[in-house]
Amino acid sequence: MRAQLIALAGLTLVGLAACTPTIRVEVAPITIYAKLDANVRLQLDEDVKALISKNPNLF
Repeated sequence: MRAQLIALAGLTLVGLAACTPTIRVEVAPITIYAKLDANVRLQLDEDVKALISKNPNLF
């Protein structure tokens, strides 16, 4: 009787260990629409030129 209880407990543990939950997360891409005026474009262009001149091996 005791051996049967131990065997049943062992089978129960094995069965529970085999059931591992799986979580899947899907992330949709985010699209951002931005309207930039000439001043912002010019400032970004100057910032990029300065960054590239400071780090020539960046690209």
